[in-house]
Formats: sequence, C-alpha cells, structure tokens
Amino acid sequence: CYNLPKMNIVKEIKVKTAVVASKLPDADYVINPYTGCAFGCSYCYASFMGRFVGKSINDWGNYVFVKVNLLEVLDQQLAKIKDKTKTIFLSSVTDPYQGIETKYQLSRGVLKLLIKHNWPGQISILTKSSLVTRDIDLFNQLQKIEVGLTITTTKDKVSQFLEKSAPPVSLRLKALKKLNQEGIKTYAFIGPLLPHFSANPRNLTGIFDAIKNTGTTEIYLEHLNLSSYIKDRLLKKLSGQKDQVIKKFYQAKNDQYKADLSQTIQKLLKNYNFTVRRGEVLEHGKNS
Repeated sequence: CYNLPKMNIVKEIKVKTAVVASKLPDADYVINPYTGCAFGCSYCYASFMGRFVGKSINDWGNYVFVKVNLLEVLDQQLAKIKDKTKTIFLSSVTDPYQGIETKYQLSRGVLKLLIKHNWPGQISILTKSSLVTRDIDLFNQLQKIEVGLTITTTKDKVSQFLEKSAPPVSLRLKALKKLNQEGIKTYAFIGPLLPHFSANPRNLTGIFDAIKNTGTTEIYLEHLNLSSYIKDRLLKKLSGQKDQVIKKFYQAKNDQYKADLSQTIQKLLKNYNFTVRRGEVLEHGKNS
C-alpha cells in the first residue's frame, strides 16, 4: 500500500448532502467523500475548493476534511432518488482513494450502499491511486462500474514532481492491468497533457504504449488548464527549472499550441485501437 503523505490538517466534518447533481457532461450525480486532497497535484483545478473551508489556493495538498457522516446521509438520499438509472461519478474535486481512505473507508462505504440500493446506473470512478484495487470485490457486485486511472506520464520522476504525494505512475499502470485482468471495465485519463508531449511526440507514443499494455482500450484526453489560479501555483512549482521548460508551460495556453498537439495526437492514434471518449481532446470549461 502506498504510504500516506504527511498533511498539516485532517479535520472531521459533517455534511447535509452526500450526492449532488453534476455539472459534468458524463455524470448525472457526483459524490465527493472528502474536501481537499493530500495528493496536492500542482496543476489541479480543484484547488479552488479551499475557499469553502477557509484555505487558500496555495494550501492545496496540505489539508483533507473528512465527511464523517457521509454514509448515513447518502443512504437516506439514495432511498429517495426514484430514477436509479442515472450515472454517479466518484469523485470530481477530490481523489476518492487518497491515503486517508485506508482509515476512513468512505469510498468503500459508498460502494457498499450502491450495492445495497441495487443501483443499476453507471458508476464511474477516477483516481490516481493503486488503492482502488482493494475494492475489486465490490466492483464485481455492481451492475455497471468503470474505473479510471489518471496517467500523465510514464516516468515516476515526472509524476512525483508535479503530483506531489500521489502514488507513482508505475503503480497506477499496474493497477489498470490488475483491474483489466479481473474483468473490470477501465479507462485511462490522460490529463492534463503536459508540455513535454508537444516538445517530443515520442512521449505520447510511450504513454499510449504503456496504457495499451495494461489492456485498457478507452481513454480521455484533456489539455492543460492554465486558469490564472492554477498557473500561479504551477509556475511556483517550476521555479528553478530551465527557461525552455517554463516557456513550454506558458505556450500550453495558446490556441495554436493546442491545435497542433491535438493534430499530433490524432495522427498517432491511428496506430492504436483506442476509443477516445467524446471523440476529441477536451479543454476544461469548454467541453462541459
């Protein structure tokens, strides 16, 4: 099991709502068992969540608020939802399998409740954690389940630089392979597309090959989101890197850069039997 990262704050809170209507195009409802995320990825758009718990953008990765009554509230909510064919996403602004899940097991509890309520709709999970394989026994009891792993590189050194406390990408690839071997439907989320893909297309070939070798055949692709609050955090992380590296990250906001990268991807994909979700490279905020 991947070691739990050290955080400044872990706080237990109570909530009034566990499952909420989703603004995402691929989900009707979303469940976030935690507020905050210890993985602290430098490019994470969800860092805006800090304002709801008195934290700043720069605090991202140093706090997790645990929704200790989530399962009780969720049980009540699921009983009241009449149309159970709706899709549920776990999770949109936190990682459901970050290290603290080993203690609180809220994500596992959510799955147990979905089984209890015989939920026939699609359940979709996205995580950066190999801990997700712990729940294969529950996945096998759900009618429709898919599990996605975020894969942004094939190199642990790169993943651990930008994804501060997330499990290394090598473990995520192993998790995808294990899930496929167990017959669980999977997908890979290649997002954000980091600038080194544009600098050297062979990096794209490498990541496509690595995903193909796990047995996964469906992928999401998403451009790097460089909204001002994300860019500021990211560039602080890149302080001290070579000028050309920082320049590449700045270019990632350019429309021509995105168009060129998308074109490169489309050419390479002809050599792979991947299904690209939604048929294109997504851009956060424009595809929702």
